[in-house]
Amino acid sequence: MSTRCYPFYQRGNPQLRIFLPNFWMKLVKPAMEPIRKNVVEFHVSMEMTRYDVKNYLEKIYKVPVIKVNTRIALGKTRRNELNNIVKDDDVKIAYVHLPRYESFQFPNMFENEQKKKEKEKEDKVFDETKKSFHDSIEGMQKNRPGIPPWFSI
Repeated sequence: MSTRCYPFYQRGNPQLRIFLPNFWMKLVKPAMEPIRKNVVEFHVSMEMTRYDVKNYLEKIYKVPVIKVNTRIALGKTRRNELNNIVKDDDVKIAYVHLPRYESFQFPNMFENEQKKKEKEKEDKVFDETKKSFHDSIEGMQKNRPGIPPWFSI
């Protein structure tokens, strides 16, 4: 499965035979129930087999894979705004089992409370620095009345 076709023979016979698959994989969080720490869920191309998934992860990303289970989730049927019945595309889901000592955890993409506290501390320090700067400028202006503050910097 490749869209790039190399000629069978090129002058000098260079070995430019590269396999570039048309497969795609999307890492997703489990929708229904939490799964074990060493199992990762992917949405994959419908043409991929479990052997393709295993080779894809091992050869390209060098991830040790123990076992791969796949299933096809049917798309939802619903009615659109014109009252026509519409069916979403089916999705092939691959559950990749990693070794026992490996685990996968999604990174926290949003700020947690600790980061918020650190940001508040930084804001306090910034406000104190700003206030001390304005106080120093006002102190310099007492000796020179009538001169704008930007001139004395």
